[in-house]
Amino acid sequence: MGKEMDFGHEETFRKTGRNGTEVCRCGQDSGEPNMVDLPMSDCSSEPSPSAGLSPEALAEINRMVKEQGFQEALALRTCEIVTARWVGLKCRYGCANYGTNWCCPPAAPSLQATREFLSEYSIALLLLGRATNEHFYRNSTVKRRRQIRQWKRTVSLERKLFLMGYYKAFGLPSESCALCKKCSYPGRCKFPNEKRPSVEACSIDVLETIKRLGRSVELAANVKDSYNTFSLMLLF
Repeated sequence: MGKEMDFGHEETFRKTGRNGTEVCRCGQDSGEPNMVDLPMSDCSSEPSPSAGLSPEALAEINRMVKEQGFQEALALRTCEIVTARWVGLKCRYGCANYGTNWCCPPAAPSLQATREFLSEYSIALLLLGRATNEHFYRNSTVKRRRQIRQWKRTVSLERKLFLMGYYKAFGLPSESCALCKKCSYPGRCKFPNEKRPSVEACSIDVLETIKRLGRSVELAANVKDSYNTFSLMLLF
């Protein structure tokens, strides 16, 4: 990973992804029934990721990102964020948190709602980190502590960006919320100030998004391998 934030990529998206799978960037009509029609968004006509960010602001954001424990932040236009139906299906079929957590589906924003709120932003930060977690598949205290640290660093960065003047800053942490040993869902959340939907819970295809930014993705083959973590910060 590089040390500085990358604000120079100008890649645009196709409607059809790998293997013919349809993907839809925010603001693009998906053709689904009952979907709210959003204006077509052409990434080539969108402002560059550095638009509205002074060199001083970039340096300060970069400092805060690393202070929170992230390795790097990639600035991207929200029209470059890939959303897809299959991501939500992965949550529904294959994850034990489905229907048990305030930050996971079905409590998280739907695919349609995600596309709508992404259309209200222009610039976002993809927050890259790296982790090793031998307890990844265990319901252990060690795993929970690591999840909490990952969660809180995103929420903390959101607050710092808000105080910096980015009042629309909204963080989507990686993995799932573990602030409580057992989530109170569907009862009242015990930590509403830190309740955020995770990236995957919003049907965001993080891996395809980062690949299209020209970055490789390393997946862990076993529990002792380190792996990439990805959080998203909607900026303005």
